[in-house]
Amino acid sequence: MKKEALYKSLAKYYDFIYTWKDYKKEAEVITRLINENKLSAENKLLDVACGTGAHLEYFVDNFDCVGVDLNPEMLEVAKEKAPKAKFYSADMIDFDLKQKFDAVICLFSSIGYVKKEENLRKTIACFVKHLKKGGIVIIEPWLTKEIYRVGSPHMNTYDGEKLKIARVNVSELKDDIISYFEMHYLIAEENKPVIHFVDKHELAMFPINKILTIMNDYGLKTEYIKEDLFDNRGLLLGIKPK
Repeated sequence: MKKEALYKSLAKYYDFIYTWKDYKKEAEVITRLINENKLSAENKLLDVACGTGAHLEYFVDNFDCVGVDLNPEMLEVAKEKAPKAKFYSADMIDFDLKQKFDAVICLFSSIGYVKKEENLRKTIACFVKHLKKGGIVIIEPWLTKEIYRVGSPHMNTYDGEKLKIARVNVSELKDDIISYFEMHYLIAEENKPVIHFVDKHELAMFPINKILTIMNDYGLKTEYIKEDLFDNRGLLLGIKPK
C-alpha cells in the first residue's frame, strides 16, 4: 500500500487510532494562548495541516476558521466535523490563500513532515505571509533528538464493537535527523476482510532553537513555552509586530 495510506485512501479510519487524544482540551489551550498574546483585532484562524479537522471542530465556535491540508481525503472527513470552516488542499510549504489571518497554527507536530531546513524556511515564510500585523503563529514541534528513543516499540489500538484496529512500530533513525516509522496496521471491520498495510512516515527532528531562529529571521517575536498539548513537545509562539 502507498506511503501514508492512513492520510489518503484509509483516512476514514484515522480518528479511531487517536481516540485517546483530547482535542477539545488542546483547542482550549490554543484558544487561550491566542487570546492572551495576539495584538490584532479580529478572529480569523488558519489551521495548517489540519488533518481530519479534530481541532477545528472546537475552534469554529470562537474563530472564523480555514483549514489547509495536503490530502483531500482528510479534508472530506474534516468538512463533516467542522462544516462552518472553509478548506483548501495545499502543501504547507508553498500555499497561497491570498488572505491574512489573526492566528496561524500548525499542531500535532506536522511541521516535522517538511523534513529539510530549506523547506522549513519556506513553510515559516508562508505562515508569516498569511499573518496579519499583530497576529500570532503557534507551532507544535516534533520531538527532538534528545527525547526521541531509537529502537523503542510502540502500539496503539482501537477496540470497538464493529471495528478493531491495531498499530505497531519500532522507532528508527535516518540521516541523523529523520525519525522514521514503518507502522504496521491491522484493521478488522464487521463483514469485511481484514486489512493489513504498512504506513511509512518520516519527520525531521528540528532543534527548537533552529525553528525559533528561522521564525525570528522572518520577523516574528518568538517564545518557546513548555506548556504541552502532550508528550513533552512544548509550543512555539511567534507574534508579528504591528
